[in-house]
Amino acid sequence: MNSRNMRVIRTDLLRDNMRKIRDSVSTDAKIMAVVKADGYGHGAAETAHAALEGGAEYLAVASVAEGSQLRRSGIKAPVLVLGAVTSQDVREGVENGLIQTVCSPEMVRLCESAAAIVGKQTEVHIKVDTGMGRIGVRNMAEMKAVTDEIEKSPHVRLTGAFTHFSDADDGEDGMAYTEMQHARFLELTHRLPDGILRHCSNSAAIHRRPDYAMDMVRAGISLYGYPPVPENPLGLKPCMRWSAKISYIKTMPEGEYISYGRTYRTPERKRIATITCGYADGYHRAAGPEAEVLIRGKRAKVVGRICMDQMLADITDIPEAKEEDEVVLIGSDGSEQITAEDIAGWAGTISYEILLSVGSRVERVFDDCGADREGKSDE
Repeated sequence: MNSRNMRVIRTDLLRDNMRKIRDSVSTDAKIMAVVKADGYGHGAAETAHAALEGGAEYLAVASVAEGSQLRRSGIKAPVLVLGAVTSQDVREGVENGLIQTVCSPEMVRLCESAAAIVGKQTEVHIKVDTGMGRIGVRNMAEMKAVTDEIEKSPHVRLTGAFTHFSDADDGEDGMAYTEMQHARFLELTHRLPDGILRHCSNSAAIHRRPDYAMDMVRAGISLYGYPPVPENPLGLKPCMRWSAKISYIKTMPEGEYISYGRTYRTPERKRIATITCGYADGYHRAAGPEAEVLIRGKRAKVVGRICMDQMLADITDIPEAKEEDEVVLIGSDGSEQITAEDIAGWAGTISYEILLSVGSRVERVFDDCGADREGKSDE
């Protein structure tokens, strides 16, 4: 593979991570794999297939368009659209058999009207706002208004209710708030019919509060190998490896400036590598002052400001490095490893954003270690 900039997605590790999550959750609870935002940058369809093979029974996306994409890829599993239903795409959601989210009588009526036109019944889950402040019913009066509307809508079937924890990955204060949210969710859903799926646990709650599993849990960032808890109790592994190449090497004398803004000046004679990756490829410019890359199994310090298409690294202590060598941005090289969490720390953000930032011009290859999809590109 000769790509100047490439990410390899290990679908076998996605599958293994899901199995570990499945084994950690009560057998009475179903598993929903969250594959929104193109599978957190890993590829929605391939991630969905791997998650289902690993034990997931449901999938979650952010929008109808994302759910429709999964259907076009041949996925038949139940798919929940986490965002609130809208008039623009409700019919498409019904036609593709997606579970849509409602949190007002008006949304129920949208689903009923579209389902009646299509001539089929549609499933809905009620979103409950227990403290996130985005979408969802907030009290019993709002809940009753929604369920009353569902009861008089012959084409709408209620199959679930859910909430989202805003602070389950935080410390003691965060868990106290999560406990409040859980109690509020129980209060607002205890009158719902038997048999519906109640779910509230995100990745953090899966690890920290297994007793909150209820009927289903939603595995998001943990599926991709980045559990939002410091201890990583299940031994989940990152599934994305991102690499670039050295395009040019030069020796710079002492006192020379490098890159935009003259933020870096060589303190002594330095050997500098130009690397085929920049912020247009999704590498965060803000990470520059602290960033490191891996070359021939060794760490090299990024120097100067990251450019749109290129970045530079000090390879003075890696004399064996040469042009065309691989540069690992995320992943392992020998005994060294750089993770999305490392880059997030350097850039002052979170691992989610790093994974999602990898640009479309970075070639994506799926590696299943010998299975049929090995080496399949998304191009």
